[in-house]
Amino acid sequence: MKIFTQVKIIAILIFMQGLALSQESNTVLLGIDNLIEMGFSPLAGKRIALLTNTSGRTGNLELTASIFAQSEECSLVCVLTPEHGFFATAPAGQEVGNDSLYSVPTYSLYGKFRRPVKSMLESCDIVVVDIQDIGIRSYTYISTLYNLMDACAEFGKPILILDRPNPLGGLIVDGSVADQDMLSFVGIVPIPYLHGLTIGEFALYVNGEGLLPKRNGKTVKAELQVLKMKHWKRSMSWEQTGLKFVPTSPNIPTVNAIRGAAITGPIGEIGSAGIGIGTSFPFQYCASPDVNAEAFHEYVKENLAMLGIHSGIGVYRISSGKYPNKDCKGIMVFSDGNPNDKPYSASIELLLALRHFFPEQFTKDYVKDEPKSMFRKIIANNELVNALLIGGSDDEVRASLNKGKEEFERKREKYFLYPIY
Repeated sequence: MKIFTQVKIIAILIFMQGLALSQESNTVLLGIDNLIEMGFSPLAGKRIALLTNTSGRTGNLELTASIFAQSEECSLVCVLTPEHGFFATAPAGQEVGNDSLYSVPTYSLYGKFRRPVKSMLESCDIVVVDIQDIGIRSYTYISTLYNLMDACAEFGKPILILDRPNPLGGLIVDGSVADQDMLSFVGIVPIPYLHGLTIGEFALYVNGEGLLPKRNGKTVKAELQVLKMKHWKRSMSWEQTGLKFVPTSPNIPTVNAIRGAAITGPIGEIGSAGIGIGTSFPFQYCASPDVNAEAFHEYVKENLAMLGIHSGIGVYRISSGKYPNKDCKGIMVFSDGNPNDKPYSASIELLLALRHFFPEQFTKDYVKDEPKSMFRKIIANNELVNALLIGGSDDEVRASLNKGKEEFERKREKYFLYPIY
């Protein structure tokens, strides 16, 4: 009996060890990890300009910039950084100056220049990109990449993107395609608010669809390669990747903050509500000192639930920022990362609820206020903005919610690098 018990224990241990190895083998290998496995062979002997920040790391959390600085296979000649700076500590919208890291120049692409000038790239043979995007059109890391692609096309510099997961997965596409006349640095190309592409696929889409600025009336393309991940599937939640999440900017400390931003990001640009910035749950509130939390939740909860979004009554207080030292009452919102969730559609439902409770802030005169200017840029669709702000019915707002989405979904499939399952 004792021997039988020991055999059972050994069998269980072997099974558990095998399960652990299986789980480990299914952990997503990032583009940077694959580059290391390849011994940097695609970059052998080359001088590297690296677009990255603190989010650019291996699966073991080593900084990509540090790995390049120590590499004997290639030579790091400069670092390029996006909004928030290399360590992702600068507040949103704050210009970041140039610096020096790893004994090489570090050029900010969110300071005097948002597009690299020739002098920044003249000493490199190739530009490498390793940065964690969050899958939301208004997040400026893809805008920086777009400008970099444009500059590299002009200056004849090839680009290698080390791919990373879209934290929202590769299946959620939600929101109307941005209008051409509303493109800006917080919506630099005509794609939906949630596009469901990795950063590498986004670059391939921009290149393949000819979205870079034309020169002399001709389509411009960057010389572009993407080093794929291994084991990533479009249906994966971040938790299923086996990867640790590193904050990408001051208000995106967690994956749940990204899921929240997909819901409440546009709301933060309107005057009537706070979204929890400064709390432990940034982007996961929709609240105001001037609303009845129970009434607000009752008004919106069923519509949110139909879109896959969980909600409950919530109150927060912060010492600085929007509505300091006041109880902000309203709701908390949560998405569990289900591919069927519709976070941006939920954002519009919240805006419709706010319009019901604060109609005075959804008028033609109020549109002229500066916060609304950014709100227009974030929404980036004239029909939807006008329906929201100049008297359209709720159904008219919803009707314009996903204009152009189906065509985008057809186009984007050409640039998929990864399967669904």
